[in-house]
Amino acid sequence: MTDFVMVGGLLTVLALAVVQLTLILHVRNVLVDAAASGARYGTLADRTPDDARQRAADLIAGSIGADYATGIRVDQADAAGGRTLEVRVVAPMPVIGLLGPAGTMEVVGHAPLQ
Repeated sequence: MTDFVMVGGLLTVLALAVVQLTLILHVRNVLVDAAASGARYGTLADRTPDDARQRAADLIAGSIGADYATGIRVDQADAAGGRTLEVRVVAPMPVIGLLGPAGTMEVVGHAPLQ
């Protein structure tokens, strides 16, 4: 009986760790997609960098919550021999559920300027 309790507890912790890792990867993928989509949106002919910031914030807030959409910066950068619009998102790393220390995950999205 004691062996069952120990193995059951270990398997439970392992399963929760896998679920948490999956949540971290999901949050990271949402942030990467929102940054890239915001950068592409901001480079359209009738859009501004503020539109790129707003687009990224809307996508993040709609997917994982507004707390993750507060650290968004938009700048112009040089990448791969050309000018690009860079959308940088700094968000908390979800450690327990969606709770975690602020500003520990940073992703960047680029789109070429025309």
